[in-house]
Amino acid sequence: YTTLFRSERPEPGKVLLAGTADHLVFKSPERVGYTAEPVAAVHRPSVDVFFDSCNRHWRGDIYAVLLTGMGRDGARAMKALRDKGHYTVAQDAATSAVYGMPKAAADLGAAVEVLALEQIAPRLGKLLAGEGWRKAR
Repeated sequence: YTTLFRSERPEPGKVLLAGTADHLVFKSPERVGYTAEPVAAVHRPSVDVFFDSCNRHWRGDIYAVLLTGMGRDGARAMKALRDKGHYTVAQDAATSAVYGMPKAAADLGAAVEVLALEQIAPRLGKLLAGEGWRKAR
């Protein structure tokens, strides 16, 4: 993985981690970077802000995952991704250290599936290989 400190192009097999308190976002369909906006966002960096930018800029399929965490960050924008036909998954209560963010997503109907942590990566692997879930687009 790489900690992102500037604008970068996402690449297959490369994981980018936010390296500042600003929001990590897609600036265009080809580049991710940082923005201070929205300044009023309680969570920094915010998953909602990131998912919103994916919804606006990313041209392909989106597989959104919301893992353990406190609060509701990510649930609203994950719902918007699901409503557009993208695959969304939230971690279950049993394997979450804090079942806040994934619970908010599940309660909102934002998650196509709610899975144990150890089931998420294998499920994504099957989906990327063309097995299982089909989009509702």
